[in-house]
Parts: sequence; C-alpha cells; structure tokens
Amino acid sequence: MPERTQRILYIEDNEEMIDLVKVILETKGYQVAGALGGAEGWRAIQELLPDLVLLDLMMPDVDGWEVYQNIRDHDASKHIPVVVITAKAQQIDRVLAENVAGVQGYLPKPFKNIELVEIVQKIFAENE
Repeated sequence: MPERTQRILYIEDNEEMIDLVKVILETKGYQVAGALGGAEGWRAIQELLPDLVLLDLMMPDVDGWEVYQNIRDHDASKHIPVVVITAKAQQIDRVLAENVAGVQGYLPKPFKNIELVEIVQKIFAENE
C-alpha cells in the first residue's frame, strides 16, 4: 500500500513566494497548498489539517506569531510541526523562534531550494 502524500501548507503574503515553494516541493512529491496571509492561513489549517506548516512571520493582516499561537492553542492542530520562513534573519530571531516559541525549523529568506527541501525532509523524518 503506497504511503499517503505528505501535505504542506505555506502561509505567506507574497503569491510569487507561494508559487516558488509549491514548485520546489511538489517536484519532491509533496502536496502543497498556499494561503495568502495569516487569516486565510488559519482557516486553511483548520480545514486541511496539514502535516506541516511553513509560516511567514511578517504579514499585514494577521502576523505569523499569532497564527503560530492559534496552532498551538487548539487540540486539532497543536501537533502540526511549523517551520518559520522569514526575512527576519537576525540570530536572535532564530534563537527566539526555536528555543522560546519551539518552532521545528527556521529558514531565513532568501533561501536556496536545497535548504527548503532539506528542512522539510528533516521534519518529516523526525516525525515518522
């Protein structure tokens, strides 16, 4: 019996970034959905219950940290791993995200395609 395709939701306010990430990850066999902004992203999480959320932090409607808190506060979604993809590339931002907030990964923009693929593969390997 074939394994179920792993579903990824990318929450980002830039449609071109969503399209880029979709192309990169779909060529590796993942099913990728995109949501424009935090409010749409939170609705998509509740509807899709993806296996992984890729989350931008700086969005104009609902910021990524608020979405992250919603994910962690709800029983249906609190188990979903989250990788932050952000232009906030300061070391302190990474430390806060990984050690204080507890995100499973942190990828500063701009990133190389292989960096994205490797972090996604690592998250799924750790959660098998």
